[in-house]
Amino acid sequence: MYRKLLRLEFKNFFRNPQLSANIAMKIFMGFGIIYFSLAFIGAAFGLFFFVRKELNADPVQIFCRYFIYYWAADLLIRYMLQQMPTQNIKPFLTQNITKKKLVLYTIIKTISHFFNWAILLFLIPFCALMLYYDYSIIGTIGFFLGIFSIILFNNFLNILLNGKTLVLVITSILIFGLAALEYFGIFAISNYSELFFYSLYNTIGAFVIPLALLFAAMYLAFKSIYDDFYLDQGLELKKAEGKTENIEFLNKFGVIGTFLNNDIRLLKRSKAAKQAVFGSLMFLCYGLLIYTPGSFYQSDFMKFFCGLFVTGGFVFMFAQKVPAWDSSYYPLMMTQNVPYKQYLKAKWSLVVVAVLLCMVVSTAYIILSWEFYLIIFAGGLYNIGVNSYLTLISGAYNKQPIDLNSKAKSMGGKNNFNIKLILMMLPQMLLPMAVFSGMKYFFGMTAAIAAIGFLGLIGFLLRDKIFDYIVKIYKTEKYTTIEAFKKTE
Repeated sequence: MYRKLLRLEFKNFFRNPQLSANIAMKIFMGFGIIYFSLAFIGAAFGLFFFVRKELNADPVQIFCRYFIYYWAADLLIRYMLQQMPTQNIKPFLTQNITKKKLVLYTIIKTISHFFNWAILLFLIPFCALMLYYDYSIIGTIGFFLGIFSIILFNNFLNILLNGKTLVLVITSILIFGLAALEYFGIFAISNYSELFFYSLYNTIGAFVIPLALLFAAMYLAFKSIYDDFYLDQGLELKKAEGKTENIEFLNKFGVIGTFLNNDIRLLKRSKAAKQAVFGSLMFLCYGLLIYTPGSFYQSDFMKFFCGLFVTGGFVFMFAQKVPAWDSSYYPLMMTQNVPYKQYLKAKWSLVVVAVLLCMVVSTAYIILSWEFYLIIFAGGLYNIGVNSYLTLISGAYNKQPIDLNSKAKSMGGKNNFNIKLILMMLPQMLLPMAVFSGMKYFFGMTAAIAAIGFLGLIGFLLRDKIFDYIVKIYKTEKYTTIEAFKKTE
C-alpha cells in the first residue's frame, strides 16, 4: 500500500502542469542539500579537531554544552520551513484505505525529511572519531542514539506545535533570554545542557530517556493527525459579528486608496498576514548578530547582509506573496475591470511604508554604530527602489494559494510551504551583495554604501516605467495564475 502511495506521488510530480519549474526547483534544492551535507560533515571534523587541539578540551563535552542552542534553532527552523504533508494524502480518504494507514504513511514521510537525516552526516563521522580516539564503545552508541532521538523528537514536536504560534513565541523568547543571561554571565544554561547531554555518553542507559520522549511525541503526533484527519475538518464556519472598516484618509488616493484599505483589513484580520507582519518585525533584530563576539558577521560583507535584512522583512514576507494574498477571490476580481497598475502600486505603497517605518525604528542602531546604521539606511533605499519590484515580479510566478484563515507558518501555509519563495530570494540578495563587494573592493566602504543607496533612489524615480514592465508580466501570467488559484488540494 505504501509503495502505491509513493508511486502516485511520483506521478503527481511528473504530470504537474508546472513540471519544468518543479524540476528546476528540485535541482536548486539538490545543490542546497549537497552544500549543507558537506557543511555537516565538515563541522564534525572541524569541531572535533579544533576543540581537541586548539582548546585542549573534550570535544564531546563542548558539543553537549552548546547542543541546547542547536536544539532550539532546529525547532524554530522546522516550525518556519518544514511542511505538514497531510494535504496530499487527504484525497485518499474517499478510497478503500484505512485512515490509520494513511496517517502512518504521513508520519513515515515526515521522518524522511532532510531536517532529520542531515544530523546523521554530523553524528556518524563525529562518533567514528570518538571510537578512533578510544572513547567508550557503549557510551558512544548511547550518545549517538540519544542525540538522534532528540532530533527526531523535534520532528514530532513540530507537528504538535503546528499552528500554535503563541507557544513557539514564548519558547523562543525564553531561549533567547537564557542565551542573553549566559552572554552577560548571569546564568549559564550551557552548564545544565552539558550535564544532561553528556550523561548520554557517561551514564549507561541514559539514552532511554530521549528515546521514551521520542515515542511519546510520535504517539501524540499520530493521535493529533488522526483526530483531525477528515475531509470536512475545518469547513464549519465560526459565527462572528460582521464589521466594516474604512480609513477615510486613503479614499482621496482613488483606486489605490481602495486597494490599500483592503490590504490593511487583510493585515488586521488574516492569521496568515499577521504572521507575515510578526516575521518582518523579527527581521529588525537581525542586525544584532554583528555584535556577537568573534562572529563572522562582524565583517563588512556580512554587516551589509544583515543591514539589508533589517529593513527587508516585510518585502520578503509580504510582497513575495502578491497576488497569492488575494487567491481566494482573485478569479472573481479578474472578471472585473481591475486596473492592474493601481492594484500593484497599492501593494508596493504598503511595502514602501513598512520599509520606511523599519528605517525609523532601526535608528536605535545608531547607539551601537553610525556606520552600521548608514548601511541599514542604504539597504532600506535599495529595498524600496529595487527589491520591492523584484519581489512583485517573483510573486507573478508564485502560483501557490494562501488560506487566509489558516494558522499559517511564517514562510507558508499550514500545509503548503513553497520552497520557491526561498529560491526567488536569491537574485534579490546576490545582486546587491555583488554591487557592494565590487564597489568596496575598488573604491572603499563609503562608495559601496553610497552605490547601494543610489541604486535604490534611481529605482524609485523610475517606478512608473518599471511598473509598466511588471504589469506586462502579470498580464502574461494572468490565466495560469487564475487556474492555479481555482485548484484546491
